[in-house]
This record gives sequence, structure tokens and C-alpha cells, in this order.
Amino acid sequence: MLKVKNLNVSYGAIHAIHDVSLEVNEGEIVSLIGANGAGKTTTLSTITGLKKAASGEVTLDGQNLLAMPAPKIVGLGLAHVPEGRRIFAEMTVAENLEMGAYTRRERAEVQQSIEDVYGRFPRLKERYRQVAGTLSGGEQQMLAIGRALMSRPKILLMDEPSMGLSPLLVKEIFAIIGEVNASGVTVLLVEQNAKMALSIANRAYVLETGRVVMEGDAKELMGNSEIKKAYLGA
Repeated sequence: MLKVKNLNVSYGAIHAIHDVSLEVNEGEIVSLIGANGAGKTTTLSTITGLKKAASGEVTLDGQNLLAMPAPKIVGLGLAHVPEGRRIFAEMTVAENLEMGAYTRRERAEVQQSIEDVYGRFPRLKERYRQVAGTLSGGEQQMLAIGRALMSRPKILLMDEPSMGLSPLLVKEIFAIIGEVNASGVTVLLVEQNAKMALSIANRAYVLETGRVVMEGDAKELMGNSEIKKAYLGA
């Protein structure tokens, strides 16, 4: 479904991403793990059109994404849950969800999608009139996921969904990711919590200083001695 080939990205004189290649097949959860500064967020931002690539290819179902503006990419079925949630803090929960459907025109279908999100996240329904900036961290993450789902994505890119959450909430968010995937949405997950990321994924890529240094079956990588030492605290 999603194919990245020989992607290179620079920030001025800094070459941040070096010939990164990865694939995400329909129905999979693929995790991209690595330390802070490895280039994970830059990779996602380039895929979604928020950052310009120096060279390489990014295709979704064979369509070239690098030549498209970000709004058109969303219309193709790719949604991004950014690092730090990036909700509209001054808007209500309901207004945030409506913003997630800005590429859609059928009002009745949008309303049904809102109800679907409330069904998945009952706490958001309880707080639909509440200003989003006053929600807890976990509730804001649920809202960020719900807002992304409002575009009816085929593939969901998630950047550090566990950031700043308690261990109990991390488990809840990862359970939600599993449910979203089971409903038919493909997932590319960037996550510093390597143990959780590998436990939920089908396959994974390890990124170090802007380069893919390892890839394979997620469960096999979890048992790899180098991965254990570097990322799993073993």
C-alpha cells in the first residue's frame, strides 16, 4: 500500500534522512523504532507532505505523494496523528472532529463518522462540548486519533502516541490502535516505546541517525540481542 524508496531529507546543510526505504502492506501494523533524533518524525512528515524530500520516492497505491500537497494526500486515504497530538486547543471536542472531516462533503456521513468515533471513545462523547485544551493527556490523544479517523483513512500514520502518558493509559492507547487496525485501517507507527511498538506490530524497521539499520518480523526483532540491549533495557 505505502512504499518509500531511497528517501533523502535535509535541513539546510544537515542530511537528516539517508536513503530510507520501507513498505507497509494493506492490513499491517508496521512500527518504526529508534532513539530520539533518529529521523522517525521527519520520515513521517515527509510521507504526509509536511516536509519536502531532497530525493527518493513515496507512493500510496502506486500514486506519487511527493508531488502532492498535504490536503490532497489526506483525500487519497492517508491520515497523520502527529507527535504531541496537535489538537485545536481552543476548539471543542466536536469541532476538532469536524475539522478532521474537512475533505468530506456529505453531512450525514460525517455525522455518522462522529458517532462512530464516540462509540470507540466514549469519554469524548461525554466531553463533546468541552474545550479540547482542557482535556487530560490521554483524552487529547484519543481526540487526535478520532480526528484522524474522521477522514476515513486507508492508512493511519501515528507519531509517538504514548508520549507523556501513564503506563495504564499507554496500554489503553495501544489497545485502541489494535482495534483500529482490526477494523480495516493499515497503521504505520512511530514509537520510542520499542517494547510496546514491537508487541503490536507485524513488522518493524529500526532507524538510527537517519538510516534503516535493521528490519524484519516484529516478534523476531523483539528477541534480537542488539535490539534488546539498545531499546528494550535488557
